[in-house]
Amino acid sequence: MNITKNTAVTLQFKISDTSGKLLDQSQEPIAYLHGGYGNTFPKIEEALEGQAAGYATTVELAPADAFGEYSEALLQTIPKTQFPPGVKVGGQLEGRAEDGKTIVFNVVKIKGPVVHLDGNHPLAGKTLRFAIKVLEVRAASDEEIAHGHVHGAHGHHH
Repeated sequence: MNITKNTAVTLQFKISDTSGKLLDQSQEPIAYLHGGYGNTFPKIEEALEGQAAGYATTVELAPADAFGEYSEALLQTIPKTQFPPGVKVGGQLEGRAEDGKTIVFNVVKIKGPVVHLDGNHPLAGKTLRFAIKVLEVRAASDEEIAHGHVHGAHGHHH
């Protein structure tokens, strides 16, 4: 079966920077619902469209096509007195953007009475290479299509 809209695709991936340094990789296979559901980056869907199990490729994504450009506007400082106890450098906090969307802030520094937060994704601003191997392709169930994601092994669990 080939990858088309409303197919469940199981794959493994490795993410590296443009110098080849490994940044992340799937420990277990992951599955996503193909066809514009927002479960993976559009350029990755484009590269996999029409392919079948066994297909392997490397897709290079500019920051705008991956985790976005790095934004200084997402850097914040808050008084340590407003900071939850027990969170340390490297920890994360959830906050709200002006548009109401949830942002995850990484704690990057605690200096005296001030905590420095970064709301950028850790890979924001980087051109990334995704090495992808398609392990399985199957028709998605009606329930998966209605929910907009794959269920079961390697997918979403309710």
